[in-house]
Formats: sequence, structure tokens, C-alpha cells
Amino acid sequence: MADIRMMEPTPFDVETGILVIGAGAGGLVTALRARAAGAEVLVLERDPLPRGSTALSAGLIPAAGTRFQAASGIEDNEAAFASDIRRKAKDKGDPRRVETAVGAIGPALEWLADAHGLPFSVIDNFTYPGHSAYRMHGLPSRSGAELMDHLREAAERAGVDIVTEARAETLLVERGSNRILGVEIIRPDGTRDRVGCHALVLACNGYGGNRALVAEHIPGLKDALYFGHPGNQGEAILWGRQLGAQLVDLAGHQGHGSVAEPHGILLTWATMTEGGFQVNLHGERFSDESRGYSEQAAAVLAQPERLAYSIFDVRIAGIARQFEDFRNIEAAGALIEAPDLAALAHRLGLQEAALAATAAAIDKARRSGQPDAQGRVWSNVAPLAAPYCAVKITGALFHTQGGLGIDAEARVLAEDGTPFPNLFAVGGAAAGVSGPEASGYLSGNGLLTAVAFGYLAGDAASKLAL
Repeated sequence: MADIRMMEPTPFDVETGILVIGAGAGGLVTALRARAAGAEVLVLERDPLPRGSTALSAGLIPAAGTRFQAASGIEDNEAAFASDIRRKAKDKGDPRRVETAVGAIGPALEWLADAHGLPFSVIDNFTYPGHSAYRMHGLPSRSGAELMDHLREAAERAGVDIVTEARAETLLVERGSNRILGVEIIRPDGTRDRVGCHALVLACNGYGGNRALVAEHIPGLKDALYFGHPGNQGEAILWGRQLGAQLVDLAGHQGHGSVAEPHGILLTWATMTEGGFQVNLHGERFSDESRGYSEQAAAVLAQPERLAYSIFDVRIAGIARQFEDFRNIEAAGALIEAPDLAALAHRLGLQEAALAATAAAIDKARRSGQPDAQGRVWSNVAPLAAPYCAVKITGALFHTQGGLGIDAEARVLAEDGTPFPNLFAVGGAAAGVSGPEASGYLSGNGLLTAVAFGYLAGDAASKLAL
């Protein structure tokens, strides 16, 4: 249980300069940056191996104006990126947090490449929903697992101490102040240790794995499949409540309307942005798939049996195959192929006439150039062509986007707006840039804030520790 304990300053058996709770992307980038400044860093991770929600993602990080874009001939800039984020969130996110994240992420990625050898490149064969340029940076396999492997190996080389199977339970706070003295941790065998620190960084993600908090803040998804890491129990939120910290945009979250069922593998949204569509078990479309995958989660979950089919063609499958998740879907036998729509309807158990009528309505909208009944414009994507592909999918909650209020150095803010003297938060532990609604999530916002604010927190926390 996340708790706080007020106490007088006291020596600890174990002390470190910077203590980081959580060894996902945000925590490890924080640790790497702090080590580069010469600070002593200890990272606590509840799992036997650091992976977290990052490993479950596609590992793609949006950034604008980078040398990786320039190498691919892509013109982009921070102002355009910030505008895309604000537009998607309908200007409901904090503009200062947006500007800070957008300004830090490019330097962070280039530093990770230069200092630690992460081989980033830009996906330049399709644009993610809401982005006005090719700006998704990833590693060769386009997987979060590969990103975590690189960050973990870099941390080991840099001398970052990572203690696994150590769950932070209680924050130890100086009596009469908001200064964090340390943390009490609990081991799997029930033993407890206290670790002192000069600065504490909360990188323990959000509360998606805490059903009570989800029911409280996102009631529409309280029974949805949770596709994030089960360790995301909302400790940062619970500690923040007790400390009197700002809690911002707690209803904000990233859903995903395309998780292969029952395999539990993420199906890339490129299958939709390149011209695919979704139908329910009656063979009918039910939403505008071009809006984005986050808000699509609720739309899919509202369908009969909470299921749908993503339908696309072999051309799109070829694009999707660059992602490890899609290759895993094929290996699991979740990809269904058919030579024509009639055969596809038969294989999916759909009424042939219903699926044919759906396809005809799309063709009519494409020819007219006008939005269809669901509000989607089809004239900007190529028509599907036989043979066809499909994957049975459901909607899911991936992670939460609300959290602790932070400043431009990732310092946690009290309710009166003043920063805590030595408490920081990054990634899902902190409020993101998506605002309070699922529709505000722009592709990559989660890793954007994890890496950008981890980069900034490492710098700021190291000044305290040194």
C-alpha cells in the first residue's frame, strides 16, 4: 500500500544521491542523464527484469527537427509538433508542459544516440493519426522491448545500480517540511529496507492497473481489458494525495482500439490509417477510424461482445510487417486472409451482404470526396484491393495520462503551485500533454513525456544530489 511517514532526519543504512522508482523508459533515461552529470543513482524496480509498459509498446517516440528526420529529407519543426499536440487535445492540456516536452525530446534522442549508441531512425512510409509530419523515431525492430533492452544495457554500462524485486511502499518525509528523506521498500519475502536519498524521482507510471482508481476516474473503461503493465498501481497518485500535490487531468488516458483477440497482441494502427476499416460482428462500421486509436477503444468496446474486425489488404499488411507486433500476430495465426470480400465474410462469420454494403458505402464516399456517414474522408487513402486481410480485435486501456503536476524541470508541484524541494515525476507518474480525455492522446505522447521529462529530471535532480 502506498503510504507516507513523517519523521525526523536520520541516517539510513543505504543512501544514494538520486533514487528513482521505476525502471521503464522514463526512469532509465533519468538515471542515464544523472549519471552523465556525475551523480550517484539507484533505481528500484518491482519486477525481476526491468520492462514495464515501455516493453508492451511499439517503442516509437515522436520528435521534431531532429537530425534523423533531416537524414530522411523530412522537414519538420517544434512549433508544428506542439500545434499537433494542442489540436489533438483541443487545447485542454497545459501549453507550458507541451512546449517543454517538445523542446526537450529532440535533444534527448540525439543524446541517447550519441552517448549510448541507440540507433534511432524515422518511420517515413506512413503518418500516424494527428501528426502533420513523419516524426516517429524507433529502433530497428520497431518494438518497445528492443528500446528497453538498449536502455537497460546502457544503464549497466554507465554504472547505474538497479535493484529488482524491490517495491517502494512508503515515502519517508521530513516532519514539518515537504522534503523527501527516503523510501521504505518491501521484498518478495516480506523483508523491508529503508533507502535515503537527496532527490527522489517517481517513474512508476500511472494507475491503469488499479481497478479502483480506474473506476473512479475513467468509469467507462473500468471493465475493459487492461493492456498495460500490472505494476501500474497508481502509487504516485496515492502518494501525491497524501502530500498535497497537484493532481492534473486524472481522466486522461490512452486507450487502444486494436488489440488482437484473444491473443493480446497490439495491431498497429497503420492498418487503419493506410485505408483499412473496422466492422462489428454484424459487418457494419461504427466510427471514424481516422480519428485515432485511443478514442477508438471505447467505440470498439461499445460493440456486441466488445469485439470487432480490422479489415485491410495485403499492401497494408506489407507496411505493417515492419513492426514486431504485427509479425507476432502472423506467427500466432491471428491474421486471416481471403481472395475476395465474399470469402473474407465467410471466414469471419459475417453476413456477406452486410460486408459488401459496407465496402460499397466506402467506395461511394471515396468517389464523392465527401465524408461518409461516420465522418471519415476516404479520398486521401488508396482503395483496398484483393486479397484481403482481417484480425479480430477488442478495445483496451493502455495507460493513464493524468498524474502529478510538474514544472519545466519535472519537479512535483504542491497544490499552491510551489515545487517540492527534492521530488520529481516523469512519464505516467506525471500529468502528460494529452489533457483530460482519451481523444486528446496523440500517437507517442506516452513515450514523449517519459523520455523528455526523464532527460530534464536527470539534469535537475543531479544538481541537488551533487
